[in-house]
Amino acid sequence: MVSDSVPRRASLEVLRAEAADELAVLVQERLLGGEDPWSFMEELPSVDELVVLLLRADNIAANGGVRPNESRQYRVLRQIALDYPELTTIVWGMLGDSEKHRRWHASVTDQAS
Repeated sequence: MVSDSVPRRASLEVLRAEAADELAVLVQERLLGGEDPWSFMEELPSVDELVVLLLRADNIAANGGVRPNESRQYRVLRQIALDYPELTTIVWGMLGDSEKHRRWHASVTDQAS
């Protein structure tokens, strides 16, 4: 059985800085592509949401690239909340139904594959 926990890769501050840099690049690319920021900014994840998605991606990579089913997804996200308590609200929001309209949302992406 594969563990749902991946060794902690960095402090939350470092992860947030990396995520903020990544978001800045995404915004810059879309702006250079001629997109109106009013039409795409709401689609982008917040810094903390991106941190959770990056940590989830680390877990998927550690599991040989196998995407989690619904129950494993719950365990992975729950473990992220346990490892990084400051992200608990974001994790529970991502597990709930409130953000499923966002294209990047983990549950929406999983259903599309």
